[in-house]
Amino acid sequence: MAKTIRFRIKRQAGKGAPVRWDVFDVPYQDNANVISCLMEVRKNPVTTDGAAVEPPAWEAACLEEVCGTCTMVINGRVRQACTALVDEVGVQKGDVIEISLEPMTKFPLVRDLIVDRAKMFESLIQVKAWVPIDGSYDLGMAPAQDDEVRKLRYELSRCMTCGCCMEACPQYSDKSSFIGPAPIGQALLFNLHPVGQTLQGERLETLSDEGGVTGCGNAQNCVKVCPNGVPLTQSIAEINRQTTVHKFKKWFGLTA
Repeated sequence: MAKTIRFRIKRQAGKGAPVRWDVFDVPYQDNANVISCLMEVRKNPVTTDGAAVEPPAWEAACLEEVCGTCTMVINGRVRQACTALVDEVGVQKGDVIEISLEPMTKFPLVRDLIVDRAKMFESLIQVKAWVPIDGSYDLGMAPAQDDEVRKLRYELSRCMTCGCCMEACPQYSDKSSFIGPAPIGQALLFNLHPVGQTLQGERLETLSDEGGVTGCGNAQNCVKVCPNGVPLTQSIAEINRQTTVHKFKKWFGLTA
């Protein structure tokens, strides 16, 4: 039976600052998750070699895998820390469970385990991921929608902009213009919306350009790490089809 949880945490005060690894021991508790253990470390931030240090910086909000703020790389795999149970993600060696924590690498580092995901939200602006309305008055009943489309829209709406798919995508980096899987999925979500369709042409125009959907290399890492099971590869395939149709219509002068 494990008696200790040992965390090896990558520490860095900011981009370009020196990197170090701090090791902390936390008493084992049943059903502990990474966030609850980080809270224990924060109470007494003393490393295993006896050094008193600043508590590691990390983010969390909902603690129920909804907000996406606690995303980090845990034992080499990107995921939410709030639902990462120690017994599931840790590596047991004798009476010690070992866990390494690192920040995501595809976003600018703020400090320790905190990154700036602003460019994810900027990409949502690029693809106009919203429903345009001209007022808050009652617009009446929405048009009837096929149930399969409704189910797909629900699955797409579960994206919490956590960044897992972007971190796992080999085509998404600061050396590539690829917009990434998450905004492509959200573009499809709003293209399927009866009112959101009014901006479909603009979305497809953006996703037809350099950095758009053709930047996907079909690695399919995104769907493997998505905590909410968002159908990202299906979204990419459908947006690829839509952009192709959009280009043909544009070439033949059939678009408005």
